[in-house]
Amino acid sequence: MMVEFAFDIKHLFPQSIIRVQAHSLSPEVAQCRPYPQTNRGQQPRSSCRLSEIINVMGKLSADAQGLCHAVTSADKLAPDQVVYLMADKAAGHWEITGLLKVGTKDLFVFDQGGCYRRFNKTPAILDFYVHESRQRCGQGKLLFEWMLEKQGWSAQKCSVDRPSNKMLAFMAKHYDLVRTIPQGNNFVLYEGFFDDPITTSKSASGLQATGSIRNQSQGHFKRQEHEQAQD
Repeated sequence: MMVEFAFDIKHLFPQSIIRVQAHSLSPEVAQCRPYPQTNRGQQPRSSCRLSEIINVMGKLSADAQGLCHAVTSADKLAPDQVVYLMADKAAGHWEITGLLKVGTKDLFVFDQGGCYRRFNKTPAILDFYVHESRQRCGQGKLLFEWMLEKQGWSAQKCSVDRPSNKMLAFMAKHYDLVRTIPQGNNFVLYEGFFDDPITTSKSASGLQATGSIRNQSQGHFKRQEHEQAQD
């Protein structure tokens, strides 16, 4: 069942997908209330409504992934992060159908040769959720493609934070991204990440992967292969 909000979301969506950043949200998110009108009889600000939508969709995303805490909330949205919200009116009125949060991260990562390198402002997929009623009908691909175009990114250049099995399957199905480069952190990189010479990187003071870090990375890769084998 879709989430019902106490306000009409139509005016928030001049198109089916909108781009939201922290500066467009209310600076006092905690004071926003899901009531159709304020005490003065005025409509709540759009920023309050967007904050509520982000909080609700972030909670739904966490529930779908079996997480104890939401990855996405309006009050914790960083200045360099972007939330893409998707809506449609398939039911005769506008409904929120998806959320995709992205940003950039400064990461120390392994390349294919096992060298430990630093990449600044790495494109990162931080949270991705499409309502169950809109899954397996192209809505997720539409949202992801919109994000890639607006951000100027390509799928193989994106790191993915703690991807679920559904996310791994999504990347494999739509972008033929299956082989990953083992990492010692929670981010997944796909083969092709280091191929484009335009991508800028800096080696971490010539650091090579230590034995303990290599073992941790290999263990992560083996666990991931085991999970994929169960899909």
